[in-house]
Amino acid sequence: MGKTLSIATLSLLLFLASTGNALNVFDVTKYGAQANADITQALLNAWKAACAAAGSSRVVVPEGTYRLGEVSLRGPCMGPIEVLELSMAKDKLLGNKMIVGENTNCKTLAINLRFDFITNSIVRDIRSMNSKNFHINVFGCKNLMFQHIIVSAPGNSVNTDGIHIGRSSGINITDSNIGTGDDCISLGDGSQDVTIRNVSCGPGHGISIGSLGKYMNEQPVFGIRVIGCTLTNTTNGVRIKTWPSNPTSGSATDMHFEDIIMNNVANPIIIDQVYCPWNQCKAQIPSKIKLSNISFRNIRGTSATKEAVELICSRNILCERVVLANIDLTYQGLEGPATSTCANVNPIISGKQNPPACVL
Repeated sequence: MGKTLSIATLSLLLFLASTGNALNVFDVTKYGAQANADITQALLNAWKAACAAAGSSRVVVPEGTYRLGEVSLRGPCMGPIEVLELSMAKDKLLGNKMIVGENTNCKTLAINLRFDFITNSIVRDIRSMNSKNFHINVFGCKNLMFQHIIVSAPGNSVNTDGIHIGRSSGINITDSNIGTGDDCISLGDGSQDVTIRNVSCGPGHGISIGSLGKYMNEQPVFGIRVIGCTLTNTTNGVRIKTWPSNPTSGSATDMHFEDIIMNNVANPIIIDQVYCPWNQCKAQIPSKIKLSNISFRNIRGTSATKEAVELICSRNILCERVVLANIDLTYQGLEGPATSTCANVNPIISGKQNPPACVL
């Protein structure tokens, strides 16, 4: 059984260049697609024809509900391709596209959408529901923008990261709403120059850098910006997590979290360099991942846990240049006011500090 696509408008812009030239148009219905039926082969055939065409092309999926199995839209192509459905009202795009992960019998749990080695592209107006694995996976991409993404899955669904990024650079995620059972957005090794702006997260495990350091030959992480986001009822807020007992050393630097609102969030601010779920590691061996140049600025709201700020760094490689500026997190539980905890880090403090900052 494939995925269900309920399409009002799909704006998936791959290799899209603005041009005034006439487009080659490839309608999937000309390749055998029918509403309420499987369009996997029709979509693939339309894509192949568009990919082989000189100049700019458009693959059109008419409005309707379809079945879609696993499909890989591969390049390189002769020119830029736009994949979309048009509901036309004076050339104005309306609505969105929905991808629903329905198959519960797969031996390998499927990812709803994969973007591998995509360059200079825009993905927008996508809704992913009930994926059995990551909703969206990004690997080996450069200069890829996600706009108006909606992710929806139960809060108890396992390993269903909303958007996972690895070994990619120049990634922007904006104006999106993600609720799932794992990290709303997770950044793996090699994530570089990533900006996450105006994203609502919850339920889920928050916005995470990591986990890092579990595998050999991981690539550095740097240039991460999380700005103007809101987290609600998540089990973590903004988080950096690395494994202990790493096979090799590594680094993550230049990571900044600014203007974040927390609504009843457990562990709103957390650096965790002893991350070891399910006892999968030798936790007594300190992490070899060097963390530096990190800032948490203008973060406010309510914590669901007494410990609102937790900065636990490696005892062998201390965190450097960690800034806490204008933090205002309250906790209303019976245990008393919110607290902060530090280990192997001496944060740079400025502005309001609620809870009081921990200083070694």
